[in-house]
Amino acid sequence: MNRDKEIYVLLTDTGTVLTKIIRTFTKDPLNHASIAFDSDLSEVYSFGRKNPSNPFFAGFVKENVRGDFFEESMCALYRCNVSQAAYNSIRTQVQHFEQYQDLYKYNLVGMLGVVFNIEWERRYAYFCSQFVATVFERSGVSLVDKSPLLVTPGDLQHTPELELVYHGRLHSYAGCESMPAASAFRTA
Repeated sequence: MNRDKEIYVLLTDTGTVLTKIIRTFTKDPLNHASIAFDSDLSEVYSFGRKNPSNPFFAGFVKENVRGDFFEESMCALYRCNVSQAAYNSIRTQVQHFEQYQDLYKYNLVGMLGVVFNIEWERRYAYFCSQFVATVFERSGVSLVDKSPLLVTPGDLQHTPELELVYHGRLHSYAGCESMPAASAFRTA
C-alpha cells in the first residue's frame, strides 16, 4: 500500500482547569488531541470548546490555533503517512462531522470511563483523543492497539505510526510570534 499522503495529529496543553484535571489522571503533559490536514495548521479539527470562555459548551470544532485561546499552549505536532484512500476517508469523515456538528456533543462521561478503564460509548459524543483514534481507525489506520473509547492523547504521543515534526510553543510554530529562532525548533 502506497502511503504518500500526509495528515497530522496535534497534541496541545492549553493550561485550562480541565486540562490540569486531566493531567492529574493521565500524567501526560499534553492533554488535547486534534487532526490537522496540513503542516501549516490552517485546518485543525477536534472535540473541544465551541466558545473558548465556556468549558461547558463543547462539541465538534474547527480550531483556530492562532487565536488567543492557544496563546500559551505547548504542543507536539506529529505526521502520519497514509494511503490516498485513508486520507480521503479521514477527510470525508471530518466533513461529515462539520456538516452535522449540531448533532455532536463532548463525551465527558466517556472521558470519565477512561479513568476507570470502562468503554463508555455515547451516540454522537466524543472526547478529543477518542475522535482522533476513531476517525483514523475507521479509515484503516490503527494508531493505538486499544479501543478508541480508551485512547488518551498520551497514547497517541507514543504510537510508532506518528512521527514527531515539532515540539514547543504552539504560537512559535504557527507564526504568531515574531521570534526569528522559532524555525530552529522544527525537527522536520
